Amino acid sequence: MNLAQPSARLAAAAAAGLTTLAVAAVVQASPPSPAPTGAQARTQAAKVAEAFVAGRPQVLHAGGDETFIAHPVISSAGLQYVPYDRTYKGLRVVGGDFVVVTDSAGQVRYTSVAQQQAIGSLAVTPTLARRDAEAVARKQLPTVSTVDSAELVVYALGTLRLAWETTVTGVSADGPSRLTVDVDAATGAVLRTQEHVVYGTGTSAYNGPNPVQINTSGSGSSFSMRDPTITNLSCQDYSTRAVFTGSDDVWGNGNATSKETGCVDALFAAQTEYRMLAAWDGRNGFDGNGGGWPLRVGLNDENAFYDGTQVAIGHNTRNQWISSLDVVAHELGHGIDDHTPGGISGGGTQEFVADTFGAATEWFANEPSAYDPPDFQVGEEIDLVGSGPIRYMYNPSLAGDPNCYSSSIPRTEVHAAAGPGNHWFYLLAMGSNPTNGQPASPTCNGSTVTGIGIQKAARIMYNAMLLKTSASSYLRYRVWTLQAAKNLFPGSCTEFNTVKAAWDAVSVPAQSGEPTCSGGTTPPTTPPGGTCSGQQLANPGFESGRVSWTSTSGVIGQYGSAGQPPHSGTWNAWLDGYGRTHTDTLSQSVTIPAGCHATLSFWLHIDSSETTTTTMYDRLTVRLGSSTVATFSNLNKASGYTQRSYDVSSLAGQTVTLTFTGTEDSILQTSFVLDDIALTLS
Repeated sequence: MNLAQPSARLAAAAAAGLTTLAVAAVVQASPPSPAPTGAQARTQAAKVAEAFVAGRPQVLHAGGDETFIAHPVISSAGLQYVPYDRTYKGLRVVGGDFVVVTDSAGQVRYTSVAQQQAIGSLAVTPTLARRDAEAVARKQLPTVSTVDSAELVVYALGTLRLAWETTVTGVSADGPSRLTVDVDAATGAVLRTQEHVVYGTGTSAYNGPNPVQINTSGSGSSFSMRDPTITNLSCQDYSTRAVFTGSDDVWGNGNATSKETGCVDALFAAQTEYRMLAAWDGRNGFDGNGGGWPLRVGLNDENAFYDGTQVAIGHNTRNQWISSLDVVAHELGHGIDDHTPGGISGGGTQEFVADTFGAATEWFANEPSAYDPPDFQVGEEIDLVGSGPIRYMYNPSLAGDPNCYSSSIPRTEVHAAAGPGNHWFYLLAMGSNPTNGQPASPTCNGSTVTGIGIQKAARIMYNAMLLKTSASSYLRYRVWTLQAAKNLFPGSCTEFNTVKAAWDAVSVPAQSGEPTCSGGTTPPTTPPGGTCSGQQLANPGFESGRVSWTSTSGVIGQYGSAGQPPHSGTWNAWLDGYGRTHTDTLSQSVTIPAGCHATLSFWLHIDSSETTTTTMYDRLTVRLGSSTVATFSNLNKASGYTQRSYDVSSLAGQTVTLTFTGTEDSILQTSFVLDDIALTLS
């Protein structure tokens, strides 16, 4: 198809939602506007995401009977995260959530999608009655106080099914419980259960030096332990739900058996974590909107928990209230997890996620050794049952927890399952042989890891949580943390490579299509036990738009209606086709591990208005790093796509940039159309 006039390409770009980009390539009468910030950036992100979702790209696995519900935009590190839920024929889809990430230029940078298949045509009439589903849910707890009315949903976490979902409140073998239960609406089988109760100036018992400063409310002779600026944050008696009050603004006596002293420690910990979230992560409060939850001291149990409405704090075997920095920050960390996309993390990851917030808060507070100094032990100050720390992040096996990931971890008791994640976080922050007085940490593959520091590690963890979906797992967290490192440190691969090396060191395997990084540093050598399999490129069929690719304007789009259909899906990459002097590029960095056989392949369609059979006027050059892999031209024009394949094993052990460069001369168009690009290891 001859598109000699630029306006024809612009029209095609407009059909793909790229009008602004294409016009910018032609009309340059005024300097670019500064990048939007604050509310402007969030508004722009919401509009960009809405347009992207309206195009129903293949990555969303969307059908005609689905609608999408956007949630408030979350800002972090110059990027905007737009979470979505979906419905099918009016029913909420459990596992249908996703996140769209945009940059300051208004481009979609990344998508994180829980659902892995299209719903298609699913009957929405249940054969199991609502009351029968509620009876099944009731049986999931030994003691039940309430059962919510069941809601009919589409269950998309695994095999697609119609289901009833309800929440049961009561007591489990572990203590208080709020359990959401999904019941197959045809068979009555339990598809999933999700627990929402996640355990985990005053004179302080644990912090210091005393007196510690806490923010309270009141004046004259009437004061209360209610934070004056953090919405819903106060400290209360667990039994009465009453906020502690006094005639002066002096609290506690330093004795950990006193509830009021327990509240001094709890409020101090919460307010310290609140400042850490703002300073290190740019987050506005625990719930993302400047708020938190009541802290309630006096739970008659050797435990503490968050349940979506409160943080309840119990006692140790000596009847001392266990409101130390890392315990309270851990429980509030569950709340942060609950109020980031995808909700509370699953697949055995929720306790390690909360532990990272406990550790970060201790390091942010940086108290002297006589009080609660920064370390990577969990609950070391409270001595819950008289046997020392509850968990050791640098060597989980010291508490009987696994150091290394295995396929059994998702089915392991959730606190023990935290072992590999805690180990990964320690290696990322401190490394395997730190020089700052922290202990050495053994690795599962015999490798050596150099840490990047607690603040960077905490930022990467938090930004990975902004990519989280309801399909969270250790394998997904590997991908999300790699992408977070790439987003946060775009000019460096040091942080990215350390994230990757730390996951390798705890045996969480590489994932197909996980991000790659080039520039700034040399990637680490593949450790023993590394894998040589799978696709190395992200978004290989362009179904997430420009995500993971760098290109000139108007290259990536949905061009089927403009005469350039994709090889598969609905998106492809169209280089040139203008019929004038023009250059288009398309690129992505990729790592080829040492010792691996690697094959580059892609589907290419070339059409041209050139009539010569001997002269190359327009060219497409394919390069990996500085190596030219192949060159095509107008002489290779043909109908339909042809798959091209090349052995690139000679580049093993390198991180290189895959680049397609299309150049046209002054007349007669040639279009180079690419789709389904792969760099496969074997």
